[in-house]
Amino acid sequence: MDDPSALAELEAIPAFTTPVTLIDGEVVVGFDRGKLSELLGI
Repeated sequence: MDDPSALAELEAIPAFTTPVTLIDGEVVVGFDRGKLSELLGI
Protein backbone atom coordinates (compact mmCIF):
# COMPACT_ATOMS: atom_id res chain seq x y z
CA MET A 1 0.00 0.00 0.00
CA ASP A 2 1.34 3.41 -0.94
CA ASP A 3 -0.42 5.40 1.80
CA PRO A 4 0.94 4.58 5.27
CA SER A 5 -1.77 6.61 7.05
CA ALA A 6 -4.53 4.73 5.17
CA LEU A 7 -2.89 1.42 6.07
CA ALA A 8 -2.72 2.41 9.75
CA GLU A 9 -6.40 3.39 9.66
CA LEU A 10 -7.34 0.04 8.11
CA GLU A 11 -5.25 -1.91 10.61
CA ALA A 12 -7.06 -0.12 13.47
CA ILE A 13 -10.39 -1.58 12.31
CA PRO A 14 -10.89 -5.06 13.74
CA ALA A 15 -12.02 -6.62 10.46
CA PHE A 16 -10.51 -9.71 8.90
CA THR A 17 -12.40 -9.69 5.62
CA THR A 18 -12.79 -7.47 2.60
CA PRO A 19 -14.19 -5.16 1.52
CA VAL A 20 -13.98 -2.73 4.40
CA THR A 21 -15.43 0.69 3.64
CA LEU A 22 -15.13 3.72 5.92
CA ILE A 23 -17.66 6.51 5.36
CA ASP A 24 -17.68 9.49 7.73
CA GLY A 25 -16.26 7.36 10.54
CA GLU A 26 -18.76 4.53 9.99
CA VAL A 27 -17.23 1.13 9.18
CA VAL A 28 -19.01 -1.17 6.75
CA VAL A 29 -17.54 -4.67 6.66
CA GLY A 30 -18.44 -6.74 3.62
CA PHE A 31 -20.76 -5.60 0.85
CA ASP A 32 -23.91 -4.23 2.45
CA ARG A 33 -25.74 -2.37 -0.31
CA GLY A 34 -28.40 -1.01 2.06
CA LYS A 35 -25.92 0.34 4.60
CA LEU A 36 -23.69 1.83 1.90
CA SER A 37 -26.67 3.52 0.24
CA GLU A 38 -27.83 4.87 3.59
CA LEU A 39 -24.41 6.29 4.46
CA LEU A 40 -23.94 7.77 1.00
CA GLY A 41 -27.46 9.19 0.89
CA ILE A 42 -28.37 7.45 -2.35
